[in-house]
Amino acid sequence: MSTVSIIGSGGMAAAIASLAVKAGHTVELMARDTAKARTLADALGAGATTGTFAATPARDIVILAVPYTAVLDIVKHYGEKLSDKILIDITNPIKSDFSGFLTAADSFGAQEIAKAAPADTEIVKAFNTLNAHVLAAGPVEGHPVDVFIAGDGAQAKARVSVFVESLGLRSMDAGPLSMARALEHACMLVLGLVTHAVKHTNFSIGVKLLD
Repeated sequence: MSTVSIIGSGGMAAAIASLAVKAGHTVELMARDTAKARTLADALGAGATTGTFAATPARDIVILAVPYTAVLDIVKHYGEKLSDKILIDITNPIKSDFSGFLTAADSFGAQEIAKAAPADTEIVKAFNTLNAHVLAAGPVEGHPVDVFIAGDGAQAKARVSVFVESLGLRSMDAGPLSMARALEHACMLVLGLVTHAVKHTNFSIGVKLLD
């Protein structure tokens, strides 16, 4: 079993933490709102603890489960305390009206996080195409939900992949960190489908292997 630190206490933090605790992992929750983090940890049970926001995360894998609008400031605030960690970026730099991206045309969210983080951290994009309630529900009719991952470090991606699979999900390696741009666009696709076609959020995008 792995141990992970989750920065955040919202829906995605709760969904990932819940699956992790059920899988037998030790989870540390860290949030600006300490009371909210403690409430979530209490609800999750013995597999979850709380850490002090901005203190050095106790775990080697740190999940950035906060909005993109907050993540860069948080990464800078933690600074060298994130040194030598694997940072899982679940964010999407999408404007609130879904009209485009908050990042410059020649950049993308995961790249901006990599710029803000210590040089020896490994950034892995994952979970960003999923809605929290779909993630929390787990496999549908025996079919695991796909989690697309992207990153430059082979060992870091392998560890994240093992963690994802342990949650009952299917890890799909999309390639190097530059592919995180495509995954962020995939989230925009999801939002477009919610708005124009599906009209609800009870779905996920995935890969079906044909015979």
